[in-house]
Amino acid sequence: MSRPYAMELLWQDREIRFDLELRLLNLRPGEKVVDRLDLVEDTKGNNGDKAIGYNCVLCITIKPTHSKQRGNVEALFVLTKFGQTRFEFIFTSLEPGSPRLFSSVMAVHRSYESSRAYRDLKLRTAIIADKRLKLLPQEELLSEVTGVWNLSSDQGNLGTFCVTNVRLVWFATMNEAFNISVPYMQMKSVRIKDSKFGLALVVETIAQSGGYVLGFRIDPADKLKSVAQELQSLQRVYSSDPVLGVQFDRLPEEETRGLLVEQEQDDLEMDEGDEQKDVFAAYLSDGDKSVDREPVFSPELELAVESVKDGFTLQDLWAVLPDTKQKKPEQQQQQEEKEQQRWREQQESEADPEPRQSQREELGESS
Repeated sequence: MSRPYAMELLWQDREIRFDLELRLLNLRPGEKVVDRLDLVEDTKGNNGDKAIGYNCVLCITIKPTHSKQRGNVEALFVLTKFGQTRFEFIFTSLEPGSPRLFSSVMAVHRSYESSRAYRDLKLRTAIIADKRLKLLPQEELLSEVTGVWNLSSDQGNLGTFCVTNVRLVWFATMNEAFNISVPYMQMKSVRIKDSKFGLALVVETIAQSGGYVLGFRIDPADKLKSVAQELQSLQRVYSSDPVLGVQFDRLPEEETRGLLVEQEQDDLEMDEGDEQKDVFAAYLSDGDKSVDREPVFSPELELAVESVKDGFTLQDLWAVLPDTKQKKPEQQQQQEEKEQQRWREQQESEADPEPRQSQREELGESS
């Protein structure tokens, strides 16, 4: 029995659509609004309505950007991929001090990623323990059918059906890791069909989940018929109103504002020594300088470099890197000095056309 064409494709979480008709903006069965955010600017400037499925999202980050309404602000960057095309969306909240644009979207996306078993066909996953199905948070076990043969191979594999309000699960009796989980929303049809093994229960999945045709043998025939009727009924009910598994508890506005304050007051480890200098601030205050300072010779680098600002040394610039602020052990410092001395002597010897006395003696030459 095939389900209605309207339920053939769940596109809302798997596609990106632009300039949608008003009817397509309505919630589909199983979908609900968890938060509503007003005054959100599409900073990248894509006009018109759009729907972005969470399955298309590659990553969500928070970065600084320039808003047409508020200037330099933090915005929500959403990198997506649909088909062979990548899209980047930038959204900015025009409500000052509200972190809900970040917290709500990122929290729902995390919940979506952790609840894929509600919506996706899964093969050979860790869903069985001690011959029992590991139930999902909103899942209920409705029936369990033993003595079910999977007809994927010539000899067949004996196993068990677990029928829930979310999916149909089969696992092999001898190997729990050999299993398949098929959510009702991924089923195209459930029917009884004649095969070389006799009458079999055939479950066909939609093209999105791979277009599988799964065959199962259940004896006797009366039991096969009752299981098929149960699955057909559950498919109609839960394809029309699926359990999508995404759970999200919206925090009150007062609590989300508190979260934003905590994020701004990060604990930083500062070096409070007497000789501390804000090198970054000193150099950034130059802005876009047009004239370089006079070059000077640096004994440490043995190179000509731009002169350092008054009140600072070359060591202060190196100290900007965290590792260079720590003093090296005395033994390591002495070793480095020896290496530098050896390198200088080597350079001097290569520059001297006549070998030194010690070098002649090593070569066996008379003085």
